[in-house]
Amino acid sequence: QVQLVESGGGLVQAGGSLRLSCAASGRTFSSYTMGWFRQAPGKEREFVAAISRSAFSTYYVDSVKGRFTISRDNAKNTVYLQMNSMKPEDTAVYYCAAGNAGVRAIVPHVYDYWGQGTQVTVSS
Repeated sequence: QVQLVESGGGLVQAGGSLRLSCAASGRTFSSYTMGWFRQAPGKEREFVAAISRSAFSTYYVDSVKGRFTISRDNAKNTVYLQMNSMKPEDTAVYYCAAGNAGVRAIVPHVYDYWGQGTQVTVSS
């Protein structure tokens, strides 16, 4: 069992930056692929980024490539999402998730554990 708690969301102007954190409980954090998803009002949950167990591999949705960076610190049981050059269309609730699939598995149902989400709002 893994419990995930996101933090770091908030309101930022277009072009600004935010760093999301997701702290995991348990001693098996390093055995999971970690992902970030987001869900805007009226839209389906969308894959954003994923990172492999050892952090060797990462994968991003095209719309955030070059702007967002996913990283993890297995010693701290934490995964991060650094978001730069943010756009109003990045506005959503952001969720972290843990699972056993590879980083290119972008559908939500392959992830087993989810956080409660953190709101990110980008003003124009």
